[in-house]
Amino acid sequence: MNIIDKDEAEILEIANPLFSELIKHSNDGNYGKFVRNFSYDLLLGLNEVEVGHQFAHSKLSRSLAEEFDFLGTIRRGEHVTVLYRVKSTTLEGEWLGRLVIGYEKGEIKIFAASIF
Repeated sequence: MNIIDKDEAEILEIANPLFSELIKHSNDGNYGKFVRNFSYDLLLGLNEVEVGHQFAHSKLSRSLAEEFDFLGTIRRGEHVTVLYRVKSTTLEGEWLGRLVIGYEKGEIKIFAASIF
C-alpha cells in the first residue's frame, strides 16, 4: 500500500497522533521515545550527539505547545509530508512543523520531522 493513496482524513488520523507524540517526547527530553516511530534509514542518519545537544539546549524543542494547526499535505512518491503551525509555551511567534510519513515493511513510519 502507498500512503499517498489515502485521503486527507485518513492521513490525519495517522499523522496527528504521531506529531503529538513527537511534541510530548521532545518537551520531556525523552530521546528513546522520541525516535521510536522513526524509519530505519532515518535512525541510521541521525547524529545522536547533535540530537542529544538539541534536547539539552534548545528552548524551542523543550517548550512546544501541545496544540497545533494542520496546514496541508504534500504527496510525493511513497511519502506524505504533513505541515503544521506550531507555537511555543515560552517563546513568542509561530513555527512550521513538518512530518514525513510512509510505509516501511508494512508499518507506518516517520521518515523526517522538523520544526522551522
